[in-house]
Amino acid sequence: MTIDASSIDTGIPERDAHLRSADFLEVEKFPTLTFKSTNVAKKADDRYEVTGDLTLHGVTRGVDLALDLNGFTKDPYGGTRAGFTATTEIDRKDFGINTNLPMDGGGAVVGDKVQISLEIEAILQGARTEMP
Repeated sequence: MTIDASSIDTGIPERDAHLRSADFLEVEKFPTLTFKSTNVAKKADDRYEVTGDLTLHGVTRGVDLALDLNGFTKDPYGGTRAGFTATTEIDRKDFGINTNLPMDGGGAVVGDKVQISLEIEAILQGARTEMP
């Protein structure tokens, strides 16, 4: 999976611009985030663990994604689609993102832990018939 780093959206444009800057993601230098799975293990009925390599900010580390199967549906073109939700938590410093913005009175504006949540739609290859 490849994600355009500039597509990160927190709902606050000023924060998004700061996240894209050299303080954090450096999207000019590192325009994409990638995840390459190495293993999938079933945990429960519609729950899986996907192990793989996440490349973020030019650094690759192994991560585990908790993956929930949301369901299957037929699309208007005869294909089959599946929806998934995937989540994980990483330490930003493991990926070379070391910006610390101190707060007045102590502490930091940004914590080390980052929660990642993905909504994924997949299309079964080879299942599509001709478009109407």
